[in-house]
Amino acid sequence: MNKKNKVEIYDTTLRDGTQQTGINLSLEEKLLITKKLDDLGVDFIEGGFAGSNPKDEEYFKRVKGLNLQNSKVVSFGQTRKANNDTKNDVFIKALLSAETDFVTIVGKSSAYQVEKIIKTSLEENINMISDSIRFLKEKNKEVFFDAEHFFDGYKENPDYSLMCLKTAYNAGAKRIILCDTNGGTLPNEIGNITKIIVNEFNDESIIGIHTHNDTDTAVASTLAAVDSGAFQVQGCINGYGERTGNANLISVIANLNLKMGKNTLSDNKNIKHLTDLSHYVSEVANKRPFPFQPFVGKNAFTHKGGMHAAGYLIDPNSFQHIEPNQVGNESSISISELSGKKSVLTRIENLGLGNIISTDEAEKITQTIKIKESKGYAFELADASLDLLIYRSLPNYEQKFELIDFMVIVENKRRSSMGTGWRNDGSEHPILSEATIKIKTNDHIMHTAAEGNGPVGALDNAMRKALIDSFPEINKVRLTDFVVRVVEGSTGTEAVVRVLIESSDDKEVWTSVGASSNIIEASWLALSDSMEWFLIKNSL
Repeated sequence: MNKKNKVEIYDTTLRDGTQQTGINLSLEEKLLITKKLDDLGVDFIEGGFAGSNPKDEEYFKRVKGLNLQNSKVVSFGQTRKANNDTKNDVFIKALLSAETDFVTIVGKSSAYQVEKIIKTSLEENINMISDSIRFLKEKNKEVFFDAEHFFDGYKENPDYSLMCLKTAYNAGAKRIILCDTNGGTLPNEIGNITKIIVNEFNDESIIGIHTHNDTDTAVASTLAAVDSGAFQVQGCINGYGERTGNANLISVIANLNLKMGKNTLSDNKNIKHLTDLSHYVSEVANKRPFPFQPFVGKNAFTHKGGMHAAGYLIDPNSFQHIEPNQVGNESSISISELSGKKSVLTRIENLGLGNIISTDEAEKITQTIKIKESKGYAFELADASLDLLIYRSLPNYEQKFELIDFMVIVENKRRSSMGTGWRNDGSEHPILSEATIKIKTNDHIMHTAAEGNGPVGALDNAMRKALIDSFPEINKVRLTDFVVRVVEGSTGTEAVVRVLIESSDDKEVWTSVGASSNIIEASWLALSDSMEWFLIKNSL
């Protein structure tokens, strides 16, 4: 590895990332992500705020048993309190209790924040920084100093902010991290100020950068800081973090390696695992992957219709800035009313049907897509329904099951073993959803009924009840999302609605679509497509 081009990666997903609303990692989940980050090869993993809660205390005990190969675990804390004895300070004791070799302490580097927020003197804040770092160094800790509110403070009072940094450096800090805590400093300012600070220190590996994404420029600001000499970058996987998030380490690492020629991971070849890591952390954090996330999103290299798709089919580099497999992703063609025959043919070939479906038949499929999308369908959002449209054009295609009839009842005055509803006066009362269905499969007609928590749930349960004897594998299928959208609202309650259903098993996730002016029919169309796609895939 070329050490001159080395940029250090410091992940704070387990601490700063969990400050995002809706993210709450358990101890076991934090350990799972730790191991995944170590496999990727990041340099430092900030495990949590030492002493702040029992979960983080237990994390620092348990993480010692992971036998990490590439990463160092860091405990996070803050400088001693104002006018307090360092060795007896609760924050310093907490850092020591974590028993990590590396510690990060945050301290104010803004005169305004010192006087107005923590309400102490500028001199005492300097003492707090110096005393805390010196004491931790005496305890054989490697100390990183997070200069909180640095950029805002520097713009208001540069002499004092610089004094805070030099105090930390002289006390023995191994890294000094410039923090854009409020996320309001733009990339050009970050770059210019970072360059000034780097020139103040005769140490090429001392300065780091920590940006927040409140102006949607955290990644750009991080890259600008590196371009100006910053050695360490901090951020979170998928850009998680408080308010609008932190710098997205996925994009930062990809850009540093592929665009700026930097060495970031223990093995630069590991960037091919970025997509896998991104999706893994999303899954563990119970957050849906963002399909349009740069580099790793499902649609990051998806081409939809028109000259973009046509150009891609001639030469992928014509509309892609990198080879997707460099970050573990892949290209795809999105099929919609904008698509031409070439795009449909590509999809057919990807299904292994290129030698079966003729060019003329592909043209018919293309026209069918356009007609259906004019009636409310959206095949670019529903890969399973699109594949079924292609499979159904095969001369020997046989449906796995055929709907004969169904009836759905929703009542709110009598019996129910499922859900509850609310009267106008706020009191609770039972609601029943029941579906009766006739399905033909294997030349047999199954007539069943089932209740559900809502009409779609009842339909799903009734369909499974009818199919389970013929296709026991359907027990693997889970409905993971259900989205309804009014396609044309001018007709009020008679408007066409589009229903998208996301399903998954233990291997894949797929989406199906239905459209109708009747929401129950639209739901059935999407529901049946989901199950039929699964049965076809399972039989291949």
